[in-house]
Amino acid sequence: MTATPAWPPQSTPRLFVDSELAPGPRRIDGPAAHYLIAVMRITPGDPVKLCDDVTGEWLATATQVGKRDLTVDVSTRLRPREPVPDLWLCAAPLKKGRIDWLVEKACELGVDRLVPVVTQRTIVDRPKLDRLRSHIVEAAEQCARTALPVLAESTKLAALLRDWPAERALFFADESGGAPALAAMRERPGPAAILIGPEGGFTDEERSAIRALPQAVAVSLGPRILRADTAAAAAVSLWMAACGDWQES
Repeated sequence: MTATPAWPPQSTPRLFVDSELAPGPRRIDGPAAHYLIAVMRITPGDPVKLCDDVTGEWLATATQVGKRDLTVDVSTRLRPREPVPDLWLCAAPLKKGRIDWLVEKACELGVDRLVPVVTQRTIVDRPKLDRLRSHIVEAAEQCARTALPVLAESTKLAALLRDWPAERALFFADESGGAPALAAMRERPGPAAILIGPEGGFTDEERSAIRALPQAVAVSLGPRILRADTAAAAAVSLWMAACGDWQES
């Protein structure tokens, strides 16, 4: 007996849209339409997966395909919006390319909120948030997230520490040393954030200010000196294993 193929296929295009989804017809234009029409060569009858960061993931079917836009019929909700582990990544902006990689991996790993933090040695004071949001959306589409991380406005380190929430642990990746990260994270489950410095590291003054915060926990990421983007990915991975959704159920 021939097996019935899975529907929709795993190769079905997957896109985030800007407004809440519901059953019925929907017009798609702009870059999303260009991707579906010119890149994916979608034709009437082909399936599309749509996400809205509110209700979850929906199955739609292309009904009309033009040169610059298309209409789809939204039919079935495939998944609700996923619960996201309560982890923020607070990181100094890096050069273009490296910060793009950082936000992409943070999204794939399950971070809930990204906060660019300006420090004394930060090279890029004002990262281009629109470009970073585009990278976040593309990463979420690729890794099958149904919830987009929040990308906050840039903030200075002093302001971040001054307004830090009392209930949220701040795991500070300190190149001068600290407790083994995995063990320290396991001891402090609950809302958390990871703080990663710039490529030149924190100044002594900044390091003292961070350590003075009651919620701050200085942690070590091993014996080697890591690039800032590598340190961010490593720290987030450790937290997901210790307290996030990588734990065995």
